[in-house]
Amino acid sequence: MAAFEYEALDSEGRAVKGVMEGDAERRVRGLLREKGFIPVKIAPIGKERSERRAFRWQGGLKAAELALITRQFATLVRAGLPIEESLHALTEQSESARARKILAAVRTKVREGQPLAQALGDFPGSFPPLYRHLVEAGEQSGKLPVILERLADYTEQRQALTQKVWVAFLYPALVSIVAVAIVGGLLVYVVPQIAQVFVDSGAPLPWATRTLIAISHIAKEGGVLWPAGGLAVLLVGRWLLRKRERRVAWQRFLLRVPLLGRLIRSLNAARLASTLGILTSSGIPLLAALDTALHVVTNLPMQMAVEEAKRQVREGGSLGRSLGRAKLFPPLVIHLVSSGEASGSLDTMLARAAEAQTRELEGFVTALTSLIEPVLILVMGGMVLFIVLAILLPIFDMNQLIK
Repeated sequence: MAAFEYEALDSEGRAVKGVMEGDAERRVRGLLREKGFIPVKIAPIGKERSERRAFRWQGGLKAAELALITRQFATLVRAGLPIEESLHALTEQSESARARKILAAVRTKVREGQPLAQALGDFPGSFPPLYRHLVEAGEQSGKLPVILERLADYTEQRQALTQKVWVAFLYPALVSIVAVAIVGGLLVYVVPQIAQVFVDSGAPLPWATRTLIAISHIAKEGGVLWPAGGLAVLLVGRWLLRKRERRVAWQRFLLRVPLLGRLIRSLNAARLASTLGILTSSGIPLLAALDTALHVVTNLPMQMAVEEAKRQVREGGSLGRSLGRAKLFPPLVIHLVSSGEASGSLDTMLARAAEAQTRELEGFVTALTSLIEPVLILVMGGMVLFIVLAILLPIFDMNQLIK
């Protein structure tokens, strides 16, 4: 049976969409009528190249969706259900229309006799190379349930790590936005009215008040120019970074920035170690694992270091020494990788390196956000204090003159 995407009207005339399987379009139309729906549009999915392009245009699965689907898939296959039935169950219980379409299309290809890894390959936006390579290794070795469990752990851990990093910086970002909004409102609406009173009085103004009036004038008169200027800077920066050489230089500079550079190194090292660990422990050769792991390293200089390490490993060199020469990866990762190569337990040491880097990254992010929060509060308080003093100082001077 093939999978069909349908649009129909229910008994109350409301539009409904979904995915249904049937031998032919006529059969799906009949099943919809049996359920009380009026078919409007029925189209097969997951067969033509143009349809695959449509899937890519609509976007792939989100990281959270992929993690949940992988865990459910691993549980079903581990329980002894055939792959086709497991995909059917996933399609039925998925709450996302996009996920249902993709899973139904994958199930159709599996029913047609394609291997699961090949069926997943038609949706690269949803299932990255790492995912497909592990599934292929599981199918070839007959250990698909075990590898799906590992893959579920990997996707969940990576999603949790990414989420922790984003959530940790969410509060400082919100505080910064609120601070800018408050100070901007004071400068544009409140300060000009008070400043006019001081100017009309003709009394000499303190330097703080003169500075505040000048800043307020720039903020008010600039108006649209400030966001327009910011947008122009972003567009120019994006244009300059189109060339790979400039992107490499820029990202190499980011690695030298205090705190930010450490965050980038730790995050990419954790991703590389965990990816290599799960690939090598699943029986995938180191060279193939390095080729796949390149895609999870987002910093270009670090990615180039992995490419150079792959070249040296192909020539018989050591992975640990090759990564160490780049001086971009944390020493702990280099030490554990070298130890794993020497003892013949590279996959185990890679897993330990990933775990250690994840713990270090979480601790670093927690400490960094704990430092940023009071600094932001102090900066915001300092700006408000400056505005208040700049307003009060002329008033105090006037009182002195009256006395």
